Amino acid sequence: MKKITLVLAFIGMISLNSCTVNEVQDNVDYDTIAEVFEVTTSFSSVNSYSRLVTFNPPIYNSDMVLVYHLYDVVNGSDVWRLMPQTYYFDNGVELDYNFDFTTFDVNLFLDSNVNLGTFSSAWLQNQTFRIVVVPGYFAKGVAPIDYNDYDATINAFGYNDAKIINLK
Repeated sequence: MKKITLVLAFIGMISLNSCTVNEVQDNVDYDTIAEVFEVTTSFSSVNSYSRLVTFNPPIYNSDMVLVYHLYDVVNGSDVWRLMPQTYYFDNGVELDYNFDFTTFDVNLFLDSNVNLGTFSSAWLQNQTFRIVVVPGYFAKGVAPIDYNDYDATINAFGYNDAKIINLK
């Protein structure tokens, strides 16, 4: 009887030893996904010199938002400036491009120490912005990024122009 038990135990060990477990790994990183949006807008008294851009879906509470203003195009290359951005004119006149954000939206707006309606259309019409959503957990273990440099910022996230979401 002991021999039969020993043989059955041996057969059981061999048959159980051949079982394998296939572990499925989900390698999608849901909390460090960066996004870049581009929006072109015009500012006037009709829209209170502001533009609300809605996130769909909302971003995470830990995410940060950077906004860049297309200041110029030089030899075919875009010149982006990190906002807030203040431009100084004669007689102490200032024009501020600024923004605030929540997990649901970004509000792009102008501010000035004079009536905004006095600025030329070059400063108010067809202004282009890039909105960069920076994941909250991105900074852990990553080399410092010069966020003033738009190209360095999006390159750190592996972005290129083809991935930028153009909003109307």
